[in-house]
Amino acid sequence: MGNKAYLVLENGKVFCGESFGAAGEVMAEVVFTTGMTGYLETLTDKSYFGQIVVQTFPLIGNYGVIPSDFEGNIIGPRGYIVKEWCQSPSNFRSEGDLDTFFKKRGVVGLCGIDTRSLTKSIRESGVMNGVITADPEHVDFEKLRAYRVTNAVESTSVQQIERRENPNKKVTVALMDYGMKENIRRKLEKFGAEVILCPYNTTAEQIEALHVDGIMLSNGPGDPADNVEVIHNLQEIMKLNLPIFGICLGHQLLALANGFKTEKLKYGHRGANQPVKNLETGRVYISSQNHGYAVMSSSIDNAIAEEYFINVNDKTCEGIRYKNIPAFSVQFHPEACGGPCDTSFLFNRFFDMMDKH
Repeated sequence: MGNKAYLVLENGKVFCGESFGAAGEVMAEVVFTTGMTGYLETLTDKSYFGQIVVQTFPLIGNYGVIPSDFEGNIIGPRGYIVKEWCQSPSNFRSEGDLDTFFKKRGVVGLCGIDTRSLTKSIRESGVMNGVITADPEHVDFEKLRAYRVTNAVESTSVQQIERRENPNKKVTVALMDYGMKENIRRKLEKFGAEVILCPYNTTAEQIEALHVDGIMLSNGPGDPADNVEVIHNLQEIMKLNLPIFGICLGHQLLALANGFKTEKLKYGHRGANQPVKNLETGRVYISSQNHGYAVMSSSIDNAIAEEYFINVNDKTCEGIRYKNIPAFSVQFHPEACGGPCDTSFLFNRFFDMMDKH
């Protein structure tokens, strides 16, 4: 195993463990995810940009490293904390172990700490900043408490428009990349879309020139309210009157573009077991989620929109249906990778909107 290493939280709490993966010190926002599987998707999810991820499931890495399961071309989290990592993975698709993978990708890992106690601490106190370090006696707490995730969307989006042909093309969709999960594109293509991947700052004029049938707003990292340029662009994009489907950050940005407000949650929703209720039917679905912010239900203008889904646990907004534009959005991940496929029907709804438009 590695050398002794520590997680120091901004409230002064210290957890002692051992290092694995890349050597070094890393400071970030510490969050936890409850997924029992899907650790590769978590590691390559850009929504974790600027964060240290804690896995609540005790053993991570048992099926190794499988590049075809990656959700992006970069590692999302800045650091990774587990109770135990598997040194001898067993899976016919595996191409290596986490320790080697982390060393190659520069990911700082920490294992052997009481992840249950750490998770309970975050649940009770809320999300905190933390630093993984070998020297807990010389942590700069002023710097640690001042840490904030910045330039998140700009750092994770593609930089130019990319078109990928689909031999089974039925429609063309502009996928706005705010730090997207690759399975969103795979899902769109499976349903028959030729996807044009667009940078976060793509304008309404540029989208209009692409002659698309609909627009998908992807997930992504950071505080949605920081994206002033994106919100302004969306206000112009809505005027194109094209069907829009927003997921996670895309859901929040569309809400902000309509004048609604967002707020930071105490510890967010991260994992593949979040129950959401469809307010149209009363049916409850289990969903995959990864977000630290939510649209404030009280800020939704009922003249132009209405809540579509709510979180069964804390009643926060999980979806919005718009009356003023052909659009809807959800806070959870209907493409669910990893996670349950309960809500994949929402892609059907999006394609139906494009067919009827």
